[in-house]
Amino acid sequence: MKIVSIGGGPAGLYLALLMKKADPRHDITVLERNRADDTFGFGVVFSDATLAGFGDADPETKGAITRSFAHWNDIDVHYRGEVITSAGHGFSGLSRQVLLNILQNRARDLGVRLEYQTDVTDIEPYRSADLVLAADGVNSFIRQKYAEHFQPEIDWRRNRFVWLGTTRPFPAFTFYFKESAHGLFRVHAYQYDRTHSTFIVECTEGTWARARLDQAGEDETLAYMEALFREELDGHRLLKNRSLWRSFPTIRNKRWYHENIVLMGDAVHTAHFSIGSGTKLAMEDAITLASSLQKHKKVGDALAAYESERRAAVDSIQRAAQVSLEWFEETERYFGRVDPIQFAYSMLTRSLRIQHANLKLRDPEFIARVDRWFAGRAANQTGVNVPAEPPPPPMFTPFRLRDMVVPNRVVVSPMCQYSSEDGMPNDWHLVHLGSRAVGGAGLIITEMTDVSREGRITPGCAGMYKPEHVAGWKRVVDFIHANSPAKIGMQLAHAGRKGSTRLAWDGIDEPLPDGNWPLLAASAIPYLPHSQVPKAMDRRDMDQVRDDFVRAARMADEAGFDMIELHLAHGYLLASFLSPLTNIRTDAYGGTLENRARYPLEVFAAVRAAWPARKPISVRLSATDWLPDGFSPADAVAVAQRLKEAGCDILDVSAGQTVPHAKPKYGRLFQTPFADRVRHEAGMPTMTVGNISSWADVNSILAAGRADLCVLARGHLFDPYWTRHAAYEQGYDLAWPNPYLSARSFTPRDSR
Repeated sequence: MKIVSIGGGPAGLYLALLMKKADPRHDITVLERNRADDTFGFGVVFSDATLAGFGDADPETKGAITRSFAHWNDIDVHYRGEVITSAGHGFSGLSRQVLLNILQNRARDLGVRLEYQTDVTDIEPYRSADLVLAADGVNSFIRQKYAEHFQPEIDWRRNRFVWLGTTRPFPAFTFYFKESAHGLFRVHAYQYDRTHSTFIVECTEGTWARARLDQAGEDETLAYMEALFREELDGHRLLKNRSLWRSFPTIRNKRWYHENIVLMGDAVHTAHFSIGSGTKLAMEDAITLASSLQKHKKVGDALAAYESERRAAVDSIQRAAQVSLEWFEETERYFGRVDPIQFAYSMLTRSLRIQHANLKLRDPEFIARVDRWFAGRAANQTGVNVPAEPPPPPMFTPFRLRDMVVPNRVVVSPMCQYSSEDGMPNDWHLVHLGSRAVGGAGLIITEMTDVSREGRITPGCAGMYKPEHVAGWKRVVDFIHANSPAKIGMQLAHAGRKGSTRLAWDGIDEPLPDGNWPLLAASAIPYLPHSQVPKAMDRRDMDQVRDDFVRAARMADEAGFDMIELHLAHGYLLASFLSPLTNIRTDAYGGTLENRARYPLEVFAAVRAAWPARKPISVRLSATDWLPDGFSPADAVAVAQRLKEAGCDILDVSAGQTVPHAKPKYGRLFQTPFADRVRHEAGMPTMTVGNISSWADVNSILAAGRADLCVLARGHLFDPYWTRHAAYEQGYDLAWPNPYLSARSFTPRDSR
């Protein structure tokens, strides 16, 4: 096989040597525009796990890397005069030039041709090769030439950074957060040999401009940073290496190969330097591509297998890199507002890949310190005695909203059951909600409960609009209060334009074949093209719906509910006013965000006035419509601030489901960053929901301050005793109801 690599970085070199090692008969050439000893940047970072993978692919390369790296286990976070250290992380730093030399030497020894100072501007002379590697970096001309096939997406981030070096060898992976007269600077520093470290400085674009660094050359940048970080450098100097301020590009491609051309490394994907995965991704691309080429006789089949296998792993890392870079972009949100221990914990868990459980394995003393701090905060906030020794896991601390104190931070999400007749709760609801309360959850929230018959989604939806509904719901409430310490809330809603549809299992969002009822919405826009067209509400309709919410709230109080939640999310009636995608009104209730929020806030104010002052009210809000012209996270913060002023106690932050053509970005904890933003920028408690599946995730979210309560839906459908099982797995003694006391001595046996 004849292989040509355009680009002599880690991706191209590693693939070349792996393929030559697999079969010396391969004809392999690497073409690089720079000199062999010319590279940008100072050091690269690998985790211990990454290095283990390199050993499986080529032990000689791993051995050479191991003999050259600087290894450390600690991460030091410098925050407002304190240093918080977390141990047990296992990282290695290596000079980028040394790494390239290792790969170059290994490739030459195996017989790969390396041609340096060869600037390839036309790929056509090389297309006769069996395989052409587009390993030409972030600014890949090959990706651009075949853009219609690769369909690249490049997101240039807001922050500015400069990549420097220093003669100070930091003993740990070190993060500095330092205020200047111009704003906050962040430093990512790590040792890459015995006497040198990488020193990356990052700041917002505003700070960069105020410091006049937008007009600074290399020398001016160095002088500014040496003055600012004089104490941290401890007499050492900073080093430049074409050190220009730049923005980070997040690169994705719809396709990774075209005919016999394949993208690798930074040409196909990038991951922000805050998780140190760029070189890792490039070399793991090479490992997977080499394996695929050896397994498949046809190059096309090998390239398809390579893309298929690598895409999921890369997507996962890019999701982690995205939330990590967003944390650094928004560091001002936390800086000075949270205690040092929580700031450090938030930074360590920012990518959502490291969480409470594996941090505890790495550094149990650090997590014990976090748990003690969190327990103390919970005791102060609730007035409830929370033991400090041993401290409970964060999820098993109480939380107060007005007079309601929930015993732990786990919430059963509202989940439509479609099992009512004319809104009436029945035995299904008693068992469904009662079992989750006995299962240990701290707060139970009913399914979306509609304030009128016409406000239902389907004929099977629950309601609170008939007098007999009060007694039906009271039966559920009384059971939960009598048999568990859990609190219970009712979610009140009106389906709006998404109403009069079939049961979910008969065709979700599909209109009823017959027996439809009239629909209301902010504007006369059907949900689906073939859905019923709703009536754009007039003032009389608004008064009626507002009064329906007030009546339902009073009935919920009569039934004994501890809390109510108003549904302003997912495109239902009140949410349809908030989103510009569903509200095209030209009156006082349309146009600006202030106008679009006017009616939902009016309904909230009326309900707050009717609901007892001692009892809390939550609001569920979609923080984004997942479309550029829709309701945005910034809008969510603004609405949250207005709700807080009106007496809302906590915001249940969800996302999407406003319009059927939205493009959500799913993943683990994909909605948690929205709850985090609202919590800190609006200054109010939040609940978070969305792909929370483990108790370690719950503890991480809480300890980092990303939310105050964690809401699980499918986890509780799968396991009604999810919270109780989480307690068992953490060795926490969660109180049992008397009929189940004998279960305390039961030890499940692993049947695997």
